[in-house]
Formats: sequence, structure tokens, C-alpha cells
Amino acid sequence: MENIFTGKTVEEAVGAGLEALACRKEDVEVEVLDEGKKGLLRSKPAQVRLTLKEKNSDGERAVVFLEGLLPLLGAEAAVQLKSEDEKIVIELSSPSARSIIGRRGELIDAVQTLAGAVANTGRKEYKRVVVDCENYREDREETLKRVAHKLAAKAVRLGKRVRLEPMNPYERRIIHSALVDDPEVTTKSEGKEPQRFVVIVPNNLKPYEKRGRFDNRGEHGGSRGRFNRDSREGGFRGGRNDRGRFGDRKPYPKRELPAEGTPESSGTSFQRGGAAPGYKKGSFSGFFGTYLGKDEDENKDE
Repeated sequence: MENIFTGKTVEEAVGAGLEALACRKEDVEVEVLDEGKKGLLRSKPAQVRLTLKEKNSDGERAVVFLEGLLPLLGAEAAVQLKSEDEKIVIELSSPSARSIIGRRGELIDAVQTLAGAVANTGRKEYKRVVVDCENYREDREETLKRVAHKLAAKAVRLGKRVRLEPMNPYERRIIHSALVDDPEVTTKSEGKEPQRFVVIVPNNLKPYEKRGRFDNRGEHGGSRGRFNRDSREGGFRGGRNDRGRFGDRKPYPKRELPAEGTPESSGTSFQRGGAAPGYKKGSFSGFFGTYLGKDEDENKDE
């Protein structure tokens, strides 16, 4: 059955055809059979034929995209769609695979991300897209599995957590899958994209032993002591004696008011043990400052 539609004008005929086929104008080829004619007594409708264009599959759209992208990146490669059943697999063949793979697969991972976005345009459910080059994905997967088992054994041997380098979600899933059946360790992902990484946690994880700030070598065979917080005398306990860093502390002189009969002073009076009260000429009175009074005995001697 031919898709021929009519209308008062060509535009109306095309619109009627698109509505009947439930598609967009860019999805069809329009062929005008008759432009129609308007008259006072008799009019003739316009007539068009609409032919659906061949629509590329999701994988084919991704292939077309990569064929235009790779030359812009300065990489020459043949793009081939391998399968698109459960997942879309695209194979790249190039005489210089390193220029496409990049350092640690960074370039091919970026190309794969863009191809996945193109292939899933308009889809309700996301379909995984894998872009491979010269069997890189399989080799990388085997390498990650070996590294996972090796680091898991190290984590168990040391009783400590082991952190791997940041990876993309696909490679992190490989690590988790490789160790999911290991009874001695568990795995989890930490961090934020694009620096998210996998941590291997052994079941025999050692508890964290926090050493005191001053516990450097005091109780572990060293000469430096531990700070004694309970001691009222202060100082350190261990390599040093209990007198503290500067030896015995001498008491300050006792502060008292000037004795009765002592001349007034602008300074402070101190009375030491053994000093006689009062003031005598020619002897230390026990106070410091400027003398402001006048001694009558001194005037008599003059």
C-alpha cells in the first residue's frame, strides 16, 4: 500500500501523512505528485507520497558518530559494529592502537562514553555500549583481576585496608566481581567521580592503636618519658627526675606591709627572714623605691 495523501495544499497533504504514519518530517521522504489547483467552479487537491527513511539502529548511530569523531582526534581507525543484543559492542581497528587507547585507557574510555550517549538518545532504558580496540578491554580485565587478588592477599597479610587507584565504573565493577567470592575480604567504593576508587577491607582488620602525644619512647624502651597529667608537680615522668626541667623551685619572698615607724616609700616593701623591723641608718631596710621622707636623727648628726 502506497503512502499517498491529499490536502488542499501540499503542506496540508504532508501534515495529514505525518499524522497518519505517526512520524516526523525528517523521518520521511516527500514526493509531490500533484500541487493541486484552486478555481471558482472546480478545485483540485494536492497529492503527495511519503516514504519512510531507513532508520539506523542504536549501534549504527554510534558507529556513524565515531566515524566522524575519530578523524577530529587525529586517529585513523576502521569502525565496526560487532553486536547489539544485550549490549552494543563496537570494535576499532587501527595501525596505531596506542593513539586511540591513550594513557591507561583514558582516551578510549572517553570515546566510549560519547558513543554510549549517542546510542541511547531517545531510549527509555539505558543500553551499555563497549568500544574496544585491539582486544584492549579483555587484556585490561585480566590485569585488573590479577591486581585485585594480589592486593587482597596483601590486605589480609597486613591486616590493613588497601586502596586502589581511581577507576571508571566499568573497571570498579571488575574489581568487585573478582573479589565477591573471597571469604577473607570485602570491597567498597569511596570518593567522588572522577576520582572514585575501590577499597579492599580484610576481615582481620587490626584496630587502630592511638599512641599518646608524649608516648614517643617512654614506655617502649626509650629514654624520653611520658607526660604525667596526674602529677601536681608537673614535669615529665621517666627519663627525667621529679624536680622538673629547671630543678627545685625556690619560694618567692613573703610580701608584707612596711613595719610601724618605717619611712614612707613609693615602692614595695619586702621583709625577709632575719631582718629586724623598722628602719636603721646605714642598713638595708627591706624596701625598694625612692625615699620621700626626712629623718630627724639624720639632721641632728649634721
